[in-house]
Amino acid sequence: MTVDEAFSGLIGGPASAAHIHCCAPTGTAAGVAVPFTGFPAATSGTYDMSFDLTLAATYNSAFLTANGGTAASAEAALITALNAGQTYANIHDATFPGGEIRGQLLLTPEPGTAGLLLLGALSALAVTRKRVKRA
Repeated sequence: MTVDEAFSGLIGGPASAAHIHCCAPTGTAAGVAVPFTGFPAATSGTYDMSFDLTLAATYNSAFLTANGGTAASAEAALITALNAGQTYANIHDATFPGGEIRGQLLLTPEPGTAGLLLLGALSALAVTRKRVKRA
C-alpha cells in the first residue's frame, strides 16, 4: 500500500503523529491500524511511503491483536474496511491530540488497472457502434 499525502496549514503546531485508523463508519472514531513512520514534524509538508501489508510490523499491535493476530488477518480486515469506506487518515498535533486533519480513505486503482478498464470500455463502445450501424 502506498500513502502519498500532502498537508498544509496545521494551526495546532507541527504534526506529532499520523496514521490510518480502522474500522468504523464515516464520522466515528476508530483505533490506529497503520502508523505513518517517519511522518514530518511540520505544519506543512508531504509524506510518501509504501507499506508491506504482509508484515506484522506494519500494523499497530492492538490492531493486529484485535484482527486475528497475524499479518494476513490484519491485512484482510484493513482491505475490507478500505473497500467499505471505513478507514481514515489522521494527522495529530499538540493542540489537537485527537487529530487536526482527518480524511476518509478511498481505494484508487493502480494506473495499469484503470487504463485496462478504460480500454475495455472503449472497445465495448466501438463494438456496439459497429453493430448499430449494420442494423
